[in-house]
Amino acid sequence: MQKLIVTCALPYANGSLHIGHILEQIQADIWVRFHKMQSHECYFICASDTHGTPIMLKAQHFGISPEQLIKNVHKEHLDDLSAFSISFDNYYNTHSEESKLLVYQIYNKLKDNNKIYSKIINQLYDEEKGMFLPDRFIKGTCPKCKSVDQYGDNCEICGTTYSPMDLIDPYSTISGSKPVVKESEHYFFKLSECSEFLSQWLNADNRLQAETLNKMQEWLESGLQDWDISRDKPYFGFQIPDTQDKFFYVWLDAPVGYLSSLLNYCKSHNINYEDLWQDKNAKLYHFIGKDILYFHALFWPAVLNYSDNKTPESIFAHGFLTVNGQKMSKSRGTFITARSYLESGLSPTFYRYYIASKLSNKIEDIDLSLDDFMARVNSELVGKFVNIAARSSSFLSKYFDNKLAITIKDRNLLDNILSIKDTVAKYYTDREYNKSLRTIMSIVDEINLYVDNTKPWILAKDPDKLDDLHQVCTTLINAFRLISIYLKPVVPDLVASIEEFLNVKPLMWSDLDYLLCNHAIKPYSHLISRIEPKMIENMLEINKANIDATNNIAAQNNHMVEAKEQYEVIADTISIDDFSKVDLRVAKIVDAKLVVGADKLLQITLDIGNEQRNVFAGIKSAYKPEDLIGKHTIMVANLAPRKMKFGLSEGMILAASFEDKNSGIYILEPNAGAQPGMRVR
Repeated sequence: MQKLIVTCALPYANGSLHIGHILEQIQADIWVRFHKMQSHECYFICASDTHGTPIMLKAQHFGISPEQLIKNVHKEHLDDLSAFSISFDNYYNTHSEESKLLVYQIYNKLKDNNKIYSKIINQLYDEEKGMFLPDRFIKGTCPKCKSVDQYGDNCEICGTTYSPMDLIDPYSTISGSKPVVKESEHYFFKLSECSEFLSQWLNADNRLQAETLNKMQEWLESGLQDWDISRDKPYFGFQIPDTQDKFFYVWLDAPVGYLSSLLNYCKSHNINYEDLWQDKNAKLYHFIGKDILYFHALFWPAVLNYSDNKTPESIFAHGFLTVNGQKMSKSRGTFITARSYLESGLSPTFYRYYIASKLSNKIEDIDLSLDDFMARVNSELVGKFVNIAARSSSFLSKYFDNKLAITIKDRNLLDNILSIKDTVAKYYTDREYNKSLRTIMSIVDEINLYVDNTKPWILAKDPDKLDDLHQVCTTLINAFRLISIYLKPVVPDLVASIEEFLNVKPLMWSDLDYLLCNHAIKPYSHLISRIEPKMIENMLEINKANIDATNNIAAQNNHMVEAKEQYEVIADTISIDDFSKVDLRVAKIVDAKLVVGADKLLQITLDIGNEQRNVFAGIKSAYKPEDLIGKHTIMVANLAPRKMKFGLSEGMILAASFEDKNSGIYILEPNAGAQPGMRVR
């Protein structure tokens, strides 16, 4: 029996999951479910990645603590992953006592092994924001391939890693200003001393896919650079021991989250973590995206090795997800979030099946063609597979009280199905899910051909053929059950419904060793519906609405942050008598129109209960006239009328803005229930 510890890359806790994230989780989940069906000891572990400057800044945007932000996002992520049937044994977060304990243990062990040192470095500093800039908050031109708008740690175009100081024309992504160079003491891991170990480690059998191994060898040959593992405050993370203002860089403590999540699981299940982690038979496997190979295949194994920890047995990298042949795009509405998919009415089973039909063990980008998605699911999963049960169960119910025959006389079809058992198992083991499904569906075609040849609907019309009908239906239900076992790692929720229908315990791989005879199944009920075009349209509409809402929130939060330096000085104190001189009234906007020849003005007609007023308001940049009609607002009713070029203005609408207006203009709206003419006191 194998003993496996399996992880996915840790989703970052500053935003929602999209279906590209779910692709990776599905790839790992299928592999884990297959091994568990074979009764192997398997621990499926993951966590939210919760540290770093982006978390700190996003929490500031929302006006909440980083702890509250990661709590909210962690719940959202876990809800989405659970909805897609991702079967983690433990989904934790890296801002935990277990993580802190293990990070400190690893760091101290690296120090003991002389793999940590500190030195004064020049670092880019944002004077406007008063902070040293993390790599991902600096952009500029790649020093190697000259691609513009590349991050401060590596180029997404050519894959080169470098220091932010090497960037050409760097700028701060926080303020947009050009950073200055400032000295700071930083701590480094001696990655440059790990080349010999890494060369041996990388070349072990099945460690990496061939194409990733070649890339790692290129990096080794070009010379590894020592890794900066510290960041200056302000920073959200774990403070480095014996320092006042230094914190561990997120790429040091994030992968430790794999271990801390396992430790948390062991504590809650009364398992000795040290015994499990130190067990030489327990193998560690990582499923990751190709964009984080450097960290997982060079930096992380070196850190583990020189802190006397187990290193990964294999690292499985996958490509990116495209939609309709193009990179996911918010502007095109194809940056599809997991939540948008779930809210559309589309079953997660559909996505799991389609992604599995595309996944291989190569690092290839996978395209979600929405037309092909609908056609393949409807044809293969619904039309071919589930239809087997639908075509046979009605006869069993009508003629045989839902009971299968005592024996099966002709096993040819079932033996054909069982003949692919080892092939399918090898494809699952090798992560060749596309080949596995092609093999399974070729047998499903044989089953449907068997139905067409035996014609149970004809047999049912002849009383002398009922025994033959019983044999055919029993064979078909057994064929359906065997295919369900093959498909269970891919579509577990659908197979759970099938297990209920078949009246059997959860199916395991060993259940291929026998057939169901003299067994009562339950009455058939609908197992799955087809994808309708409207569902796809609905998903895209919901996704666009969610993106728009997110963008609006982000814009508002950016306004909040930028406005901190824009606050006007509070005006001189006035008395209550001064305030009472201003007559503020609730007013209903009954008409609004553009003013010909005016750049900023809208002409507003206000109903204040006993009369209507004409007001010119400088809010054209913020509102369309048609969007204002019907709103309630607040006006100064006793302001002296002002004769303007365009007419007489009989008051003033109250609106809020910062002095430079860059953050927007917002008219004041009273709470629901306020009536025109009411005085604001």
